[in-house]
Amino acid sequence: MSQFVQKFTQDAIIGEPEVVEDRGAAPVREVAANPAWLRLKDAVVALQRLQATDGSVPDAADHPAASELLAVVVPAIAELAPAFPHDAAYLELLRRDFAAWEAQGFGVPDFLDSLNAFQPQQHRVDGLGHLVVFPMVTQNGSASRFVEALLVEVIWPDFIAELEAGEYGNKLFVALRFVDFTPGYDTNSAVLFPETVAMREIPAFTWGAIFQDREAARYRRVVRAAADITKLDLPEDAAAMLDDQELTERVFVMWDIIHDRSHMRGDLPFDPFMIKQRMPFFLYSLEELRCDLTAFRESVRLQRSLSAVPDGELSDAQRSIRDHAALVQYAVIFDRIFRFAITGSRVRNYDGLGGQLLFAWLHQHGVLHWTDTQLTIDWDAVPDVVIALSDRINDLYWRSIDRPKSAHWLAAYEMLTQTLTPHPASAWAKGLPSETLAGPPKGYTDAVLDDEFPLSMFYEALDKKMTAVIQSTAGITGTTDDASVAA
Repeated sequence: MSQFVQKFTQDAIIGEPEVVEDRGAAPVREVAANPAWLRLKDAVVALQRLQATDGSVPDAADHPAASELLAVVVPAIAELAPAFPHDAAYLELLRRDFAAWEAQGFGVPDFLDSLNAFQPQQHRVDGLGHLVVFPMVTQNGSASRFVEALLVEVIWPDFIAELEAGEYGNKLFVALRFVDFTPGYDTNSAVLFPETVAMREIPAFTWGAIFQDREAARYRRVVRAAADITKLDLPEDAAAMLDDQELTERVFVMWDIIHDRSHMRGDLPFDPFMIKQRMPFFLYSLEELRCDLTAFRESVRLQRSLSAVPDGELSDAQRSIRDHAALVQYAVIFDRIFRFAITGSRVRNYDGLGGQLLFAWLHQHGVLHWTDTQLTIDWDAVPDVVIALSDRINDLYWRSIDRPKSAHWLAAYEMLTQTLTPHPASAWAKGLPSETLAGPPKGYTDAVLDDEFPLSMFYEALDKKMTAVIQSTAGITGTTDDASVAA
């Protein structure tokens, strides 16, 4: 038995779970049919029509109508609260925050007190529900800080609990499934982050949530269509994911819990997302791809290590970890090369660039082939080739600790251009002029084209055939009818 598997076994959960579900909690799917939820949802949607972008209700003539709507929202929250005893403190403060917002004249809302009381990371119990109501923006959804209301369900299978209790601790990560929501989430948004909530000051954030059912549903739809278009013969276990929403959700939970913790681990100068610095968008591409490839390589390590142990010597959770680790590898590759690369605009699309890089790397290293208008992949050789790209990015980061910022940016660009072809008009490709090189970092960033690395001819053709499929995934959930087939 490998040293890793021995340590993994030693670190497994012993005794009682971290948090036990409150016995008074009602299944959240039942709450979705409760008349109080339906009243709350309708009132929130009506309130949004009165709100300005900053969340306020600026027209005093609308204040009586806003008060009437809060007279529905606040009692509905109180009526639903017994179904969520684990959130009692939050739901109490939520009602107070709504009352305070009304009392101060519906200005820019401040829900800091209720936000601080909402701690979903303390209740990671599979199937546990939450009622979430906040004035907030929704990433990749609404840029307006409207009041939104959601019913959500935690996804936390036993093998994820054991994984998180071992070498992949991530106390801030919460995996969720949509049950019902207001229009801000009838979009591409698949995250619930506390920093999006309207509040008077920025606290220390203690959690971040991802809607794994949306990620899984759009993955299934997009990959099924892309595989058909490219005539890709999927391996049996990869094909099985496209027919199983819950399996795919669990795969995405495993991928994301490792990805999320990777942002602050490794030989990196600084996490570009955490320190909010402005830099060329391709640096964000490399950071996101670095974390995805870390999830990939760790999944390879888990699969290989646990596969070396006789099946009978593994626990049920370890067998699940081993089996899901194999599927995470498919998910990272297919989501990156089929969805990320051609989703969104071509304006500083850092996720798109990461997908382009992965595809080109696989192609140029002889494990991905586009021959006779058919895509084939040498799966036995893929893991080591992908890990080599991960090593290349990790080495860039390791070397950058000793480099000035501008030199790091130039080295990152050089690394990218060894695999991808930049735009013919690129100032970076031609060589930045001396005045830019001698000037502040802003000059470097300003010289980057919005589409510094245009789509290849392969992707231009694929994009035309996949546009409608990708657009059809807006608002998709795990319960969307026919989630695996393009609308």
